Amino acid sequence: MRELTRPARLAPGARVAVVAPSGPVPEERLQSGLDILRGWDLDPVVAPHVLDRHDGFRYLAGTDADRAADLQAAWCDPAVDAVLCARGGYGVQRMADLLDWDALRAAGPKVFVGFSDITALHEAFAVRLGLATLHGPMAAGIDFLKNARAQEHLRATLFEPESVRTLVSPGTALVPGRARGVTLGGCVSLLAADLGTPHARPSARGGLLMIEDVGEEAYRLDRILTQLLRSHWLDGVAGIALGSWVDCGPYEELRRVFLDRLGPLGVPVAEDFGFGHCEGALTVPFGVPAELDADAGTLTLWEPALR
Repeated sequence: MRELTRPARLAPGARVAVVAPSGPVPEERLQSGLDILRGWDLDPVVAPHVLDRHDGFRYLAGTDADRAADLQAAWCDPAVDAVLCARGGYGVQRMADLLDWDALRAAGPKVFVGFSDITALHEAFAVRLGLATLHGPMAAGIDFLKNARAQEHLRATLFEPESVRTLVSPGTALVPGRARGVTLGGCVSLLAADLGTPHARPSARGGLLMIEDVGEEAYRLDRILTQLLRSHWLDGVAGIALGSWVDCGPYEELRRVFLDRLGPLGVPVAEDFGFGHCEGALTVPFGVPAELDADAGTLTLWEPALR
């Protein structure tokens, strides 16, 4: 798996666009997130349809066409240095095919941040644009608004990425060892749902897979991982780092699933890296070469997340 193009880091005064590719965004949370971004000396601009509500589907932030148009306009605006998602939920897969990927590619690299349902866009940006992205807190996310660790790690990644090149886990190695590869991943249920689409990579071969999820019971995670195994998507993966599993049930039960499904791959598997839907979630770059040391509980980037 090849390293992807890293966008330039942000500088004070950078313009960042906030978009809502998935679920509806509470206005008060959006305003609080914008205040934090302004406190970082950024210039946030809100896409026209961020506060929309779909008339027929309450789980969508406006129509598919409007959500796609917001993302495309923000990305293609030469005055915008970064595009930040307001929240996840559901909806990216409905609008991904409405984007003009040639126009997005022509606009050049810029910073992209989000997680959860945004996993589908991380994959699409990697496959269609060859671009490294940031799996991190979103502008109207509760954790971003309330948790200093989540805020500071994202801020450091955006402005001083060389200061956050090592992620440390307090967990143990499910499967010991070291592995090198290019980071990829996200919400594991979205990775499975993306299989076979035009925006999904054919496999995780050569990659360091970073996965997490929320609200998926052990049997569902078993099903998701089994689907990835049966489709050969995990063939050749170099190593696996596990993030958070909020509301997925007792962790010991999940741990047995991970050992049963991922252990036979024969690659290092480390747990509890603190990214995803957990409190104080860390920002993880995708598309960057790194080394995973499962025994030491570290993920070390060979290069900063942003140039």
